[in-house]
Amino acid sequence: SGSKDRATEELGDLLFAVVNVARKMKIEPELALRGTIERFSSRFAYVERNLDKDLASATLEEMDVLWEKAKSLADGA
Repeated sequence: SGSKDRATEELGDLLFAVVNVARKMKIEPELALRGTIERFSSRFAYVERNLDKDLASATLEEMDVLWEKAKSLADGA
């Protein structure tokens, strides 16, 4: 509908549904989210460390290459 309030409600409903799916799968949603945040932080730090320029002047393509490299290193590839 274009309404930010309505979109916020729908997002809340989606998040609630995902939490319930996790609980049914015997997965602790908070722990899953914390793991995701840790992986994101680690990958982003890798991108920042390995850019040959300031983050603000890097292109999305340059950052994406480093992001994928960080993922492959974490996966042991």
